[in-house]
Amino acid sequence: MKIIILITVLFQAFNFGRCHLEVVQDDEVLNLIRTEKYVVVLFSRKYCEPCDNFENELTSLREDLVETLNAWVVKVEDSQLSRLYSPDKEPILVFFRHGIPLLYDGPVNDEYILHTFTTNKEPLSKELTDNTFEHLTQASTGATTGDWFVMFYSTDCVECSRLQARWEAVGAYIKSRINIARVNKGGSGAVTGRRFDVTTVPAFILFRQGKMYRYHLHKYDVESLRDFAQSWYKNVTPEKIPLPKSPFDDFVTMVVVYMKENPWLLQLALGTFLLGLFSSLAMKFVQKKQPEKKKSDKKSKEKSKNK
Repeated sequence: MKIIILITVLFQAFNFGRCHLEVVQDDEVLNLIRTEKYVVVLFSRKYCEPCDNFENELTSLREDLVETLNAWVVKVEDSQLSRLYSPDKEPILVFFRHGIPLLYDGPVNDEYILHTFTTNKEPLSKELTDNTFEHLTQASTGATTGDWFVMFYSTDCVECSRLQARWEAVGAYIKSRINIARVNKGGSGAVTGRRFDVTTVPAFILFRQGKMYRYHLHKYDVESLRDFAQSWYKNVTPEKIPLPKSPFDDFVTMVVVYMKENPWLLQLALGTFLLGLFSSLAMKFVQKKQPEKKKSDKKSKEKSKNK
């Protein structure tokens, strides 16, 4: 009887393991992302039916993911990390490739999930710099390398960091027609940022057939960005793509931008100028008074002698 009970318990435990994903903690997830090539993470929470539905689909294709990608497939519950990849509530499914996250934005379907992950095994967004932007995009010469949807960011922008997974998801949708890229406006792409008058981040510009279209909405979800790149850009007034600036013009632009971002410097410079002007006028006034005083003293002495 005891043997039958033991076998039953082991069978149930085996089935439970097959029907549920391995649960890990935040520090374990971060370690997997750093050390493993492919990691699939389901951000979940307790007593969440949509989360359970996602887990069921992932469980059914876990063996396929391991076989085709040699990927880790895990679940983390009530994690603070989820906000780094999506503003939405759980469930949130993220596929990490070499540490770069791709937010899954499709239906709860195991075949669709597998197709999305296996066809996007490498990061989709290219990192463009001041040295490579024009060479790769050919923006000012008619975009012979195709259309480019570019996100301008900076390393100190929290919202920009949280957008990376969504930006990769946008790329997964439009990669057959449009290239996607990122430019670090605060670093290796500072000159490019000034060229296109990018003053705040995140900023998005579509370069298409010699024209540029700015994304003015403050909606950074996958669907809105995807729709803009595919068709909604037609509702935006196109701008002519400016040629790369000369070093002098770029320096002037850099100074103007810096003064705009730091208005106190302009006030300080104006105050210093006015102080210097008043000091100069005061000195001239004093110097003018001194000869008159000497003349007056001289006349007084002459009068005294005459007496």
